[in-house]
Amino acid sequence: MALTAQVKDELARLSVDKTSCRKAEVSAMLRFAGGLHIISGRIVIEAELDTGVAARRLRTFVAEVYGHSSDVVVVSGGGLRRGTRYVVRVVKDGESLARQTGLLDNRGRPVRGLPPQVVSAGVGEAEAAWRGAFIAHGSLTEPGRSAALEVTCPGPEAALALVGAARRLGIAAKAREVRGVDRVVIRDGDAIGAMLTRLGAHDAVMVWEERRMRREVRGTANRLANFDDANLRRSARAAVAAGARVERAFEILGEDLPEHLREAGELRLAHKQASLEELGQLAVPPLTKDAVAGRIRRLLATADKRAQELGIPDTEAGLSADMLDV
Repeated sequence: MALTAQVKDELARLSVDKTSCRKAEVSAMLRFAGGLHIISGRIVIEAELDTGVAARRLRTFVAEVYGHSSDVVVVSGGGLRRGTRYVVRVVKDGESLARQTGLLDNRGRPVRGLPPQVVSAGVGEAEAAWRGAFIAHGSLTEPGRSAALEVTCPGPEAALALVGAARRLGIAAKAREVRGVDRVVIRDGDAIGAMLTRLGAHDAVMVWEERRMRREVRGTANRLANFDDANLRRSARAAVAAGARVERAFEILGEDLPEHLREAGELRLAHKQASLEELGQLAVPPLTKDAVAGRIRRLLATADKRAQELGIPDTEAGLSADMLDV
């Protein structure tokens, strides 16, 4: 099951006993999934949801908390909309429910954000509002660079109200408009896990964290592999460059060269792609990596000094730009 579907299914089955939290959840579901319509002079409330379990939850809460009956219309997917949709419709006493849930204010005007009784309520109500909004129009993408918990909002006022509710929960969320659609987004992985926990999607949190951990481990392994590969290529280029410089040093110095420096240089020429540690193991008697590096460094310094005295190209004269960039 996709993460979004798994979270919505778990949240739609979560047991909530506190009446104020049920009211906050219903208000959010109706605000984010539905709207008010006037049919034959009467106000009708409709809420379009993804799943049957979410529709049953909304109908149950509306009946148990507010005492209103509702109908469900099943709309089959087609065109741009895939999957079956479930429309919960309250026809009888729609205006009364709209006032009770805060969709209409005391003067009968539509409320653009969340109702004041939800905005000014406590932490439990803030969690319930987020739960209702996510069930209505939320989505959760897989862990990774583009991971996000996102809720599509009916307008900027509703988005800001949701951001404020997240702030009361101690979670940073951002409201933004994308192609004319208002959204509230949480991108930080820890914040996403905290919000899912707050909403009550505990099983989904475990799946999310497991996938997130797996992705991080895989990413770390890839970075280390790339790092090691780059180091190997860099070391190989350095060894080839050193071999070319040693060859030029022999041309400059001829026979006028201490034996221990000559032996180190000959090892470098004989094994052009070997590391300094490997060269030390090939020496007789064996040398440390630092000892080999020191001897080759003195050999090149001696040759460069002689070249400067003679006014001829030094040991770097034959190196390509790629070798010099080691």
